[in-house]
Amino acid sequence: MTLIKSISGFRGTIGGFAGDNLTPQDIVECTAAFGYWLLKNGAAPKVVIGRDGRISGQMVSQLATATLMGLGIDVVDLGPSTTPTVEMAVPMEKAGAGIIITASHNPKQWNALKFVNARGEFISKADGEALLALLDQGEINYADVDQLGNYTQKEGYIERHIEAILDLEWVDADAVREQGYKVVVDCINSTGTISIPPLLEALGCEAILLNENMNGDFAHNPEPLAKHLIDLCQTVKSTGAALGIAVDPDVDRLALVDETGELFGEEYTLVAVADYILSQKKGNTVSNLSSTRALRDVTQKHGGTYYASAVGEVNVVSQMKAAEAVIGGEGNGGIIVPDLHYGRDALAGIAIFLTFLAKSAKTVSELKKTYPAYYMVKDKIQLTPAIDVDHLLKSLEQLFKEEEYSTIDGLKIDFEHGWVHLRKSNTEPIIRVYSEGRSTEEAQQLAQKMHQAVEGILGKE
Repeated sequence: MTLIKSISGFRGTIGGFAGDNLTPQDIVECTAAFGYWLLKNGAAPKVVIGRDGRISGQMVSQLATATLMGLGIDVVDLGPSTTPTVEMAVPMEKAGAGIIITASHNPKQWNALKFVNARGEFISKADGEALLALLDQGEINYADVDQLGNYTQKEGYIERHIEAILDLEWVDADAVREQGYKVVVDCINSTGTISIPPLLEALGCEAILLNENMNGDFAHNPEPLAKHLIDLCQTVKSTGAALGIAVDPDVDRLALVDETGELFGEEYTLVAVADYILSQKKGNTVSNLSSTRALRDVTQKHGGTYYASAVGEVNVVSQMKAAEAVIGGEGNGGIIVPDLHYGRDALAGIAIFLTFLAKSAKTVSELKKTYPAYYMVKDKIQLTPAIDVDHLLKSLEQLFKEEEYSTIDGLKIDFEHGWVHLRKSNTEPIIRVYSEGRSTEEAQQLAQKMHQAVEGILGKE
């Protein structure tokens, strides 16, 4: 059982003992710290709350709501929703912040409180550190009976979210409607059920739904990886569908399946969307250091500049603003469209991808073949207490100093035909080693090269 308190929010497994898991006591304490931090910073005393379809979602939401009201903060409850919908609702409601109750791709026993600011963007590292400090102090002043917060339920925000997507200049609903696409959707028993079908209906698509009961009892591991999407791939092929769609429980990650039942690849979701947007509007792009090089290649093809950020959505958003990027995101299928909002949004990704597909006059598999083929391998190096990770990464930096490299987030080394990114894990005693090459074998060789280099460095010490 686990409880993780970090600058990006509070995540844990439901049940067990307080302090070790995400229990009602921990939910109240963490929400109280966030609410009190909000008030101390002079933000509007109003918070938007939404949740994915998890079994524990209603319980967590009720605890968080009552705690905020006890601080004198008004609560606008969207009920079951998506992460990007909540992010958009916060500024629409002129709220001081938002809380998204979701553990993203984690299994059903997990849940989490994720915090966004008045702009509907995840709070910064500095804000997260201030929140953690306040949580440690535990001195929170609650409101008296005459100043308790008010509670309001609001419906219709998913519809408003879809309307905003359809209004994007990158979305041509008429072009998609003309194609009459048949689309298979794995809703993973969560809020994809209430958000993706109405979007596809507005785009004139025929939707075949899998795992459409929004009961939070996920039919498979909810992370949209190949080994979890076998049924989706088979259904696309057996029904003659043009496309398959998989999302995570809070609908901010998007994975696609082509008409042959093969995965398009999460890394290439952003690449394809960026290719279309850049063909319409010249500009720059951003993804994190562990994302595919194909985005850089596509960006340069359109005359733009590609920028890499540290891993983490808040870092990608910060770099996008600095670079004035027209599109960005992460290689896990996270699309960030600044003209809509600064957050990963699978619904926006679906609409833009379908528009691109319709206008390209290609099948999904044909579209994929137009992009540079890269293959990624995810590996790790086990650590012991005796290993100084910072010293080890510095030694690797010196060893490969003749190559192009970055140290903004661990160490990333760019070689002519591939790259390796090494980062210390925040949750395990390991160094994560991501590598990419023109073949799986080439990517594996790059990872092995790092293992050998590490062994050589440690052998000399």
